[in-house]
Amino acid sequence: MTQPPKPDPARLRHAPTVALVRRGPEGPAVLMGMRGAKAAFMPSKYVFPGGAVDAEDAAFSLAVEPDPVTLQRLAIVPRAESRVTPQQILAAALRELAEETGLLIGRPGESPMTGYAEAGLMPDASGLHYVFRAITPAGRPRRFDARFFLADARHVQGDPDDFSRACDELSHLHWVPMAEARRLELPFITEVVLAECAAMVAAAG
Repeated sequence: MTQPPKPDPARLRHAPTVALVRRGPEGPAVLMGMRGAKAAFMPSKYVFPGGAVDAEDAAFSLAVEPDPVTLQRLAIVPRAESRVTPQQILAAALRELAEETGLLIGRPGESPMTGYAEAGLMPDASGLHYVFRAITPAGRPRRFDARFFLADARHVQGDPDDFSRACDELSHLHWVPMAEARRLELPFITEVVLAECAAMVAAAG
């Protein structure tokens, strides 16, 4: 029997993640879900929606690009072997958010992106704010060049509690008070992102 190829430990995949935050009278809450127990990467851990950039993401246009600072930071220290553009990373972030949660951040328009096409929307990256970048250390079986973004749930089109269109990659999707999120089973990098996002939310007032 032919065995599937093993992941190339030297291959880095671009992977955007979105920390979606909702403000309320009891303080900000962040949307999180739990990865499956049999997942190859971070099993049974609570994470933010996100995933790897696909080749198809290059074909998705954005209704609006993010602020100049976010674009500049996305372009810093590009890897010479990578041809992935900042726009492709942003499109992947919104696509993964739509796939894993069913939530759309868009404006009226036409797009072939799943979820957006059916809703008559075009993905809108203007609400994505760059948090930071993290690269999986060498020697790991799966390595990612990850970018983390913060977004306000006010930009979501429709009901932010409606996860009926979400795929099954994340279970137990729910809004977690930021002050309580650290009690969940989190990967270390998610703890770091959570702290950065909490600081950004507090600074914004």
